[in-house]
Amino acid sequence: MRLATSTLYVVTDAREARGDLRAFLDGVLDAGADIVQLRDKDADVKDLLRWGPAFRQAARARDALFIVNDRPDVALAVGADGVHLGQDDLPPRWARGVLGPAPLIGLSTHSAEQLAAVPPEVDYVCVGPVYETPTKPDRAATGIGLVRAAAARASQAEHPRPWFAIGGLDASTLPAVVSAGATRAVVVRAVTQASDPAAAVHTLLRALGRGTV
Repeated sequence: MRLATSTLYVVTDAREARGDLRAFLDGVLDAGADIVQLRDKDADVKDLLRWGPAFRQAARARDALFIVNDRPDVALAVGADGVHLGQDDLPPRWARGVLGPAPLIGLSTHSAEQLAAVPPEVDYVCVGPVYETPTKPDRAATGIGLVRAAAARASQAEHPRPWFAIGGLDASTLPAVVSAGATRAVVVRAVTQASDPAAAVHTLLRALGRGTV
């Protein structure tokens, strides 16, 4: 149920250079972010295990969700709510075997063909990158067309799987994505690089139609 009502998903590293992880998590979650993901492609497992409890505690205190990128073993070890996988990561059915039945599994998709091939073990998908983004320098932008395809697919499904637009989304680009049919968004730099992350969350939630949040 918490996933079904989630609209804004924030991906961040542990902000080691800034030293403000707890304040950052408290700020964006208090502002209304629904999901936080720990993503650091270069981190050692021991660091992921060290950072995980701060994410878990901040999320649980606000009835939000905590996701770990790529690593179902780490997600299980730190008590995360789930794992997010890419197309080249551990297959979802294997991740389900590691995690068991309850934790969430998310999957990145980059084409209509990948959307159609999402396996049943997956609980939600991300669609994009809609726009070019330095967080995925080797991935070409999909454009608005894939957002429209995902919206059309969801509208025709009896039990649609939650999906999030991702890639280059911020206050200036999100309105067009919403107009194309997206109701949920994943953001990275729009919040992590903001001078006031909580204010950035408020702005993004308004763009997603979350009232006067």
